Amino acid sequence: MPEPIALSVAEVRLRLGGRSVLDGLSLTAAFAAVTAVLGPNGAGKTTLIRCCTGLLRPDSGTISVLGSAPGSAAANDRIGLMPQSAGAWSGVRPGELLTYLAALYVTPLPVTELSAALGIDAFADTPYRRLSGGQQQLVNLAGAMVGRPELVFLDEPTAGLDPHMRHRVWDLVAGLRDAGVAIVLTTHSMEEAEHLADQVVMLDAGRGVASGTVAELTGGSTTLEARFLQLTRPERE
Repeated sequence: MPEPIALSVAEVRLRLGGRSVLDGLSLTAAFAAVTAVLGPNGAGKTTLIRCCTGLLRPDSGTISVLGSAPGSAAANDRIGLMPQSAGAWSGVRPGELLTYLAALYVTPLPVTELSAALGIDAFADTPYRRLSGGQQQLVNLAGAMVGRPELVFLDEPTAGLDPHMRHRVWDLVAGLRDAGVAIVLTTHSMEEAEHLADQVVMLDAGRGVASGTVAELTGGSTTLEARFLQLTRPERE
C-alpha cells in the first residue's frame, strides 16, 4: 500500500547568503492530487523543491519524500523533477536525451508516445540549446515524466508556452493525477492553479501564509489572485 501522504515538510528553515529563505515552512502533498505552491519571486518556491530533492539541506525541520530522506536512492528512484532550467543538456538532442533517461528506469513511458503528446517529435533532432524557451520547457517536462514517477515536482511547467501548448500540458498533468501520481507544482499563473490544483499553498518570505482548496481560499466571494495579493508582498529588493 502506498503512503497516504507523498510529501511531508515540517517546520523547515534555511538561510542562504545571510538571508532567511525558508522560515518554518510546513506543507503536505497527497497522492492523486495536484498541490500548487504560489508565491512572489523570492518567496522560496524553487528553494523548497531543491530541499525536497536533496539539492539543498535545510538548517532545521524535517522532510519526508515517499517515506524516505530527500536525495536518497529510495526517494530518487520514485520521483520526477522538472527544473526551471537544465543548462547541462545544452548540446543534447531531445530524442536522444529522452531515450537515455528512459533507459534508467524499469518501466518508463514510451518515448515516442510521450514526445508525440508534447509535440517534441517536431524538434527531436535539434540540440537543446537551439530550442526556444517553450520547447525547452516541454523537454524538461518530458524528462520529469518519462520514468513514471510516484511524485513529481514541476517548477513553473508552462512558463513561456502558448495557450494551446499550455492546455496540452494541463491535460497531461491531470492525467498524471488521475493515475495516482502526487504532483507539486509551482506557478505564477492563478488560472493554472485554479484549473489544476486540488490544494493550494501560498508562500510569503519563506513562510506558509494560507493553504486549502481554491474554494476554501476564495470563499466564493473573491478570486484566487485577489486573495494572493492580500496575503503576500512584492519581491523584496
